[in-house]
Amino acid sequence: MTGTWSRVDIAGKPADVYDLAASTKPRFGILHLHGAGLETLTDRPAFTRLFDELRLVCVCPHGQRSWWGDRVCAAFDPQVTPERYLLQSVVPFFRERWGIAPRGIGIQGISMGGQGALRLAFKYPNIFPVVAAIAPAIEYHELYGQGMPIDDMYDSKEQCRQDTAPMHIHPSKYPPHIFFAIDPTDAAWFRGNDRLHEKLSALGVPHEIDLTTRAGGHSWDYFNHMAARAVHFIQAGLEHESRRLL
Repeated sequence: MTGTWSRVDIAGKPADVYDLAASTKPRFGILHLHGAGLETLTDRPAFTRLFDELRLVCVCPHGQRSWWGDRVCAAFDPQVTPERYLLQSVVPFFRERWGIAPRGIGIQGISMGGQGALRLAFKYPNIFPVVAAIAPAIEYHELYGQGMPIDDMYDSKEQCRQDTAPMHIHPSKYPPHIFFAIDPTDAAWFRGNDRLHEKLSALGVPHEIDLTTRAGGHSWDYFNHMAARAVHFIQAGLEHESRRLL
């Protein structure tokens, strides 16, 4: 049997939640952060079939075009930042619904959500030991000044750059399982991924990358193509962490 998607309310905000079939106990959970297109995984069988196969539940909160940062975004909430919401409301939801505690949750994202997933994992590796990002839009400060929500979230392009994922890497405290991938034809975002790879390598931070697979650029063709690599990476990382904590 396959699982089902449902729309739920988490602390007054909508989220799409994937439950396994009633007779199946979930092994781990995935927190998925959507991209700027605001599309979750509800109609993406490339991902959901893997959730069934690997006994993973998933929560896809709706974050608007907030870039998932610790900055107030009026379109998301006038007071609560997306980061605070994820940590204080969504992470506890995994325990309340399925009994899954932090470190049993992998964080994953696509595009805007991919950079958000990396930044959160870099900032809170004790909560998110496993992260997978597909086509992460890392250098989003390049969009500053184009009439997007980040114009109101930051005072300048440089302030925005200082909040990007690479700026939150700690040389000795980092998630033990890091994976990110981007199509080399994804001209807008490829260089940021390559720079992140260079920085992690210079710091000696272990990570896995795929910067060579071509499957449609910055599109759902590529996102779906990389689903298996990302989800299997998360499952394997969480399995490793669960054994380490015994």
